[in-house]
Amino acid sequence: MHLSADKPFSCTEQRLVIIGLGLIGGSLAAALRASGFKGVIAACDPNQDEIARGIEMGLIDEGSEDIAAQLVDASMVVLAVPVLAMEPVMTALAKALPCAASHVVLTDVGSTKATIRACAVRVFGAVPSNMVLGHPIAGSEKSGVAAANPELYVHHRVILTPESNVDPNALTRVRALWQACGADVLEMDVERHDQVLARTSHLPHLLAFSLVDTLARQDERLEIFRYAAGGFRDFTRIAGSDPVMWRDIFIANRHAVLASLDDFEAGLARLRQAVESGDSDALIATFDRASHARHYFDTLLNKTSYQAEYNMQPQGKVTYRVHPGGQAKGRLRVPGDKSMSHRSIMLGALAEGITEVKGFLEGEDSLATLQAFREMGVAIEGPHQGRVTIHGVGMQGLKAPAGPLYVGNSGTAMRLFAGLLAGQAFDSELTGDESLTKRPMARVADPLRLMGATIETAEGGRPPLKIKGGAALKGVFYDMPMASAQVKSCLLLAGLYAQGETRVREPAPTRDHTERMLNGFGYAVSREGDTCWLQGGGKLTAGPIDVPSDISSATFFLVAAAITPNADITLEHVGINPTRIGVINILTLMGADLTLENEREVGGEPVADIRIRYAPLKGIEIPVDQVPLAIDEFPALFIAAANASGTTRLRGADELRVKESDRIQAMADGLAVLGVEHTVVDDGIDIVGSGNSDTPSYGGGRIDSLGDHRIAMAFAIASLRASEDIIIEDCANVATSFPSFVDLANKIGMHVKVESGHD
Repeated sequence: MHLSADKPFSCTEQRLVIIGLGLIGGSLAAALRASGFKGVIAACDPNQDEIARGIEMGLIDEGSEDIAAQLVDASMVVLAVPVLAMEPVMTALAKALPCAASHVVLTDVGSTKATIRACAVRVFGAVPSNMVLGHPIAGSEKSGVAAANPELYVHHRVILTPESNVDPNALTRVRALWQACGADVLEMDVERHDQVLARTSHLPHLLAFSLVDTLARQDERLEIFRYAAGGFRDFTRIAGSDPVMWRDIFIANRHAVLASLDDFEAGLARLRQAVESGDSDALIATFDRASHARHYFDTLLNKTSYQAEYNMQPQGKVTYRVHPGGQAKGRLRVPGDKSMSHRSIMLGALAEGITEVKGFLEGEDSLATLQAFREMGVAIEGPHQGRVTIHGVGMQGLKAPAGPLYVGNSGTAMRLFAGLLAGQAFDSELTGDESLTKRPMARVADPLRLMGATIETAEGGRPPLKIKGGAALKGVFYDMPMASAQVKSCLLLAGLYAQGETRVREPAPTRDHTERMLNGFGYAVSREGDTCWLQGGGKLTAGPIDVPSDISSATFFLVAAAITPNADITLEHVGINPTRIGVINILTLMGADLTLENEREVGGEPVADIRIRYAPLKGIEIPVDQVPLAIDEFPALFIAAANASGTTRLRGADELRVKESDRIQAMADGLAVLGVEHTVVDDGIDIVGSGNSDTPSYGGGRIDSLGDHRIAMAFAIASLRASEDIIIEDCANVATSFPSFVDLANKIGMHVKVESGHD
């Protein structure tokens, strides 16, 4: 192990004393040695054999039973003894402290902090300002210094629970100690720590001990253990842990452990009832929710991609290196439409009956929506190869989630959820990733307040959104100040729960998936001109949904063919909703050779196969009425413009400034790197294209996608006409909308290489 090379952190204590040289204390010494620690490591332990073994292993320099002798000139003391043994050790420590250095810092490794804090108060009169209570979340079934592992803390969390009077320097030094061991350090208050650990660590250990003990006392115990499968061994592994240590933990943290045990027993009783009554829906709801929550929350905590786990995609930092040139030929079916995938889950959950969905987009955003409904008590099977089965609970059947609903990077999900949750009887909170917390939500919060909803936002109308349940919503006539399908859909969903009629007028046409799908679920939505409306108080009836391929995803390959000589691509089963075909209209105006084949209607949505072959493009002034119909497709269209003859002018596209990134500026910055002439204005951009099919249209370079999936994919497509490699940074979010993008890009003849690395 070369910990010092992997971690930039170092610990600079002159003399570190570890009291209690077992697995945890020994592993701390081993990790510090591996990090290149230059100070003296001493130990106190009543077992002289452990001291001798620690010296023999090279973990400690010296040690004895005598705390006072080891504390001479000590700059840091780590208490690594069992929780119930802490008070006599701390009492001896208090008497010996005058021997220590004047700047000595005290810390511990105990897993129950309230008990240890109370002990410190009894011994010292108060928690000293130079004492920082801590807890490394790491361990092993093995015990003793012989089991010391220098990697025990690498990429594991250490929770510090400092008191309000803590010396900042002491806190910094304890943090540095654990960071030098490769740990991730965070802070939490004592009470919260004990509650969380009771549920995530103490309860599972209690259950493992109980299960193994129960089975070990049965007559058939030999056969039971002989034929136990891997799952049993995995779950019960922790029952091999130190019994004395866990006895102390359960006694010391008894109140929090009992509270978590009460919750578990209530859940177990519900499962027992479901098994007894043969309640299939209740069982699948619990099992599926648990199965996906295991993946979902693990990836949230590790800041990795939920969707990527299912598709074995790279985790952490993702960079695309795209070689110039290549072909653009073949037949493709791109993933399902994200907007419709969101809505199919939402309306299927509120419907009466079972909704079968085909073509569901298994991307990050859609999976976040699916998980949110699981947390509100909806039984959902899948997804599996684009198929999802939703056991609807009816308009009033959602249950209060246990905590905030996390919608990842999806502005669509947050805005639609805001309308849906405004009509529920329970309080709720909507939150998302760092990118989403910067996006404006006042545009939905303000009209929902007009309907009677109580909604709190963060400063500037940003997420999170806190929605008060039980509001009596009333229908309104809302004249939208901007063209936004998300705002319209939000108000229509709130209108399902409102008294009277909800009318929404849009200043320009926007996608109408919500209206079409509501009608498909038997809930009448009317439209006349620029206004749509519905009556509150109805019901939704389940039915099958076949989600068309997403025209936003198809756009990247439409542009790929449009800019590449000799290209010929057919995209199958693409949704061509009239409110989404701006990209088709704009490319056609630019001179693209594009035809619709096999046009048909599926579930109320028009679909077709789109064939596009290379033809020279010309710059145009994009019609303002097409802007809302292509708002998500402009990053790719900017690449088309860079390859057209003459200037392409875009105006009226203010909405691009408030997407996952400021897409006008982000694309302009990337075009500048490639050497494409352009001029940015407040609501648009002018792009001067090369228009020469015989030579590359621009150079290469390093592009920052700013974590915006559409920026990343647009510049990947640009490589088809580049003269040098294009390196695109921060591409992990491509999984949010188009998990198979790289595979399909290489399938048509591009040269995309994925380079990844963990944060």
